[in-house]
Amino acid sequence: MKTVAFAAAVLLAGPACSAQPQADRAMTPDVPPQPASATQPVPANAPLDPAIRNVPAAAGHANRHQSAPPFAIAPIGQFDAPFAMAFLPGGDLLVTEKVGRMKLRTADGSVAEVAGVPAVAAGGQGGLLDVAPAPDFARSHVVYWTFAEAGQGGSALALARGTLTLRQVQCVSAPCPPQAALSQAAVIWRSGSNGPGGQFGASIAFSPDGRFLFLGSGERQRFTPAQDPQQLLGKIVRLTLDGRPAPGNPAEPGQLSDIWSSGHRNPYGLVFAPGGRLWEVEMGPKGGDEINLIEPGRNYGWPIVSNGDNYSGQPIPDHPSRPDLAAPTLWWNPSISPSSMMLYTGAMFPQYRGSLFVGAMSTAGLIRVTLNGAKASPAEFWDFGARIRDVAQAPDGAIWLLEDGARGSNGRLLRLTPKP
Repeated sequence: MKTVAFAAAVLLAGPACSAQPQADRAMTPDVPPQPASATQPVPANAPLDPAIRNVPAAAGHANRHQSAPPFAIAPIGQFDAPFAMAFLPGGDLLVTEKVGRMKLRTADGSVAEVAGVPAVAAGGQGGLLDVAPAPDFARSHVVYWTFAEAGQGGSALALARGTLTLRQVQCVSAPCPPQAALSQAAVIWRSGSNGPGGQFGASIAFSPDGRFLFLGSGERQRFTPAQDPQQLLGKIVRLTLDGRPAPGNPAEPGQLSDIWSSGHRNPYGLVFAPGGRLWEVEMGPKGGDEINLIEPGRNYGWPIVSNGDNYSGQPIPDHPSRPDLAAPTLWWNPSISPSSMMLYTGAMFPQYRGSLFVGAMSTAGLIRVTLNGAKASPAEFWDFGARIRDVAQAPDGAIWLLEDGARGSNGRLLRLTPKP
């Protein structure tokens, strides 16, 4: 059985090399100073600059009518308010639940809770968030995850890693899940700016060469930190695998050296496409959800400009109003509330190879976007009747979805295959 073979490999593995957690570094990750405004109540609206003349956006509007999904849909599991999933070699799957549980679903369908997950600040949009195996997981067995961490003044986004170990146990009946645990679990990066607010972002991606970790850090519903070069909120950061600022980041004078790009609201998905381009999906305000092509050093405008408006109805200038700020490649208004994004590369759906798939929650469903170099185009929007929290490609090329587990969604795990 695949689970037995993998468990043996993990138990026999010696200390990992480049991705092995380091307790001294992990206990004191570099964080920026706590700004005086961090613990203040979140503001109701983005600051409005009366000097900006609004220029309405037109190019890139991506809303499409929904249609029935062209898939055979099989429910294969259910989780409690899941947030993210990630496949391991051999077909096992890690799933995070916001309350603070990590689950391992083995290739045979059995499910075990992973022990050793540190406490999270669960509530609202916070909790246990993204999860991703290290690029060298087959050798190191290291897993990275993000979570809302309690601290002085409130919660903050944290990035941790640990070594996943499995031990096969004897059961009278099958399937029989192994015992799963994280050892040497340690925080290696913190956003700082502890305080109130949701919108943690928390999405993880690794560079194609496996040397660097990219992390989306949300602005916590506070607006102005996204433009503050001395805060890590509202940014995409580029780190080494041990959580330090990566060499070669486009840091300007007075800017924290972690920062790769700025002016983001709530980055919920990061994906590298062939050729090395980095794509991001971002939840905007009332309207203005975005797909961005991320380039080093660029400022993507939030909260100065957006193709949506404040929830109060107070307008925000559209992106063309400030052409010096990077505009989204695609945007949705009305909102779709994007939750996740993956690039399809499998063989089961050859017609979709090279497409981005985006989970949506307010206009619930699954969106397909085609890529052509630096150009993205909307293709389909399928109605699944439930909020889609995460989307992933299985080793066999099937598409797996996680329902959100709230507002009528049941937290189900769905497997999509071609219709007979």
